[in-house]
Amino acid sequence: MSAAENKLKEHIRMQTRRMKRAEQDRPTLLGQTVYVGTLGLLMVIPIVVGAYVGQWLDGFAEGYSIRWTLGLILLGVVIGAANVYLFVRE
Repeated sequence: MSAAENKLKEHIRMQTRRMKRAEQDRPTLLGQTVYVGTLGLLMVIPIVVGAYVGQWLDGFAEGYSIRWTLGLILLGVVIGAANVYLFVRE
């Protein structure tokens, strides 16, 4: 056998091992569902907390006020987006 043939065989063996490993590590439907659910919670929880805290703070203001509610909802969107970005980046 020539050196080129040995190199080709080794390359094929390495590709075969990589394909088998990729097949074993393939995410399942349950794993993907949990991942997407986690992303949803990371986005929604800061928004909901911001809405509740903002509503509570607006209750102290005289008259009709939604200033705190809107501000904290927007802050929750920013925090949620940052959470999702950092989670996906890992």
